[in-house]
Amino acid sequence: MTATRGFGIDIGGSGIKGALVDLERGELVGERHRIDTPQPSTPDAVADVVAEIVHAAGWDGPVGVTLPAVVKKGIAHTAANIDHKWIGIDADALFAKRLGLDVENVAMLNDADAAGMAEIRFGDPAARTGVTALLTFGTGIGSAVFHDGRLVPNTEFGHLEVDGHDAEKRAAASVKDNEGLSYPQWAKRVHRYLGVLENLIWPDLFIVGGGVSKKAEKWVPLLDLRTPVVVASLQNNAGIVGAAAAAVEGLGH
Repeated sequence: MTATRGFGIDIGGSGIKGALVDLERGELVGERHRIDTPQPSTPDAVADVVAEIVHAAGWDGPVGVTLPAVVKKGIAHTAANIDHKWIGIDADALFAKRLGLDVENVAMLNDADAAGMAEIRFGDPAARTGVTALLTFGTGIGSAVFHDGRLVPNTEFGHLEVDGHDAEKRAAASVKDNEGLSYPQWAKRVHRYLGVLENLIWPDLFIVGGGVSKKAEKWVPLLDLRTPVVVASLQNNAGIVGAAAAAVEGLGH
């Protein structure tokens, strides 16, 4: 029988968040624990924070961990908004050792892929058919693409070149804050980015998430695209939920 609870950790460029998850409902159990991402965000420094969050919860079962990176068989191959020392690191082994777990009880996966998996399972049923693209807007832009509910892992569409720029350097939520953009000004950039992406992959649905999804009413209605746009139902907790599910089900290895 599959366990009904797991622990998820979502590592971002600005914060590391973790919580126990009820996998039948797709909901957090108790409070989410957040600690600022250490600077520099080296593997050892981040692993220390992850261990602090997991141990504070008194959890010793499977743990899923997301990284803003391409992750294949537990190894990080890129490093977006985290220290470049992550590249080539066996993250599975690093976290297993730091948490005192067997490697098979740790699941590593890309942060947007984890968020997308949670939305496919617990979010809008329309996402389970056709081509669905989830975009998380935060420090950078994460992407996850699904066909009939099946993940195409490690897409990096946040780094599409749009009008001569890396898309996330123009349209990430952090750029809105750093440049002091209003929601309408920022929404124009998001609209341009999503327009390029929809002409590339012709999705049936966009799901937008990340911390800025909590203010969706201020910018999502300004998007006038061919593709329907819905807000992530789990908002900024989707990565935690998806990571916990991956850990319990043995995914992400």
